[in-house]
Amino acid sequence: MGGGVGFFGLGALGAPVAANLLDAGCALRVHNRSPAKADPLIARGAVWAPRPADALTPGGIVATLLWDDASVEEVVRSDGFLARLGEGGVHISMSTISPEGARALAALHAAHGSHLVEAPIFGVPAAAVARKLWMPIAGPKAAKDRVGPLLEAMGAQGMFDFGEEPGAAVTVKLAGNFLIIAAGAALTEALALARGQGVAPQAVVDMLTATLFPTPIYQTYGRAIAEGAAARPRSPIPGKDLGLFRNTAAASASPTRLADLLLEMAKT
Repeated sequence: MGGGVGFFGLGALGAPVAANLLDAGCALRVHNRSPAKADPLIARGAVWAPRPADALTPGGIVATLLWDDASVEEVVRSDGFLARLGEGGVHISMSTISPEGARALAALHAAHGSHLVEAPIFGVPAAAVARKLWMPIAGPKAAKDRVGPLLEAMGAQGMFDFGEEPGAAVTVKLAGNFLIIAAGAALTEALALARGQGVAPQAVVDMLTATLFPTPIYQTYGRAIAEGAAARPRSPIPGKDLGLFRNTAAASASPTRLADLLLEMAKT
């Protein structure tokens, strides 16, 4: 894959996704708030971009895998980014952001002749290494067709097209993350009950995931919780994503009773 691409966001998930591009033969230019995180990729042939705009080529492709709406918008509005990406350029936004934020980004790109493709990721870092990621996508058809091979190179084992309307794919991501967080909370309580009654939690997970709940989320989370993962430091991700879910639901007057409860639980 000889075409070059800019990549922003070399965190726990972004680093293996970017590494997959190098493995596929992509010429990669990277930028990150913490430059040291780019060192392993630079050692393998990636080029460091001191400024976001330095990672871009006119009419080219850039991917961002950042924390939230503000961090993505900061990059896109940084000096020279939109002007350099320019006519025909494509920005692949892989972050979990709000639909409102995605619509604002799409409008910014449209004003400069470039395009936004939403491709948020379902999958943990190990799944990125194994190229077992799932991605809902949304954006202009021609832009999606253009970046499809890159998304596969990044580790997508499957992509689900939700049309051209901005905000559609990130809505799916928020819905999916809400269900994942709810499943984790339910498993935590169910296995606490088993443990409290002297029943081995892993045996419960083995039985239930082989019968009623034969899904990767219950299998993976159930095993982690049975092994004591609930005692590890809390991640800020559930609180952030539940907040996005609740705010997005409020905009369309959708109910959030369970999301409200889960958000309160995430704070304690």
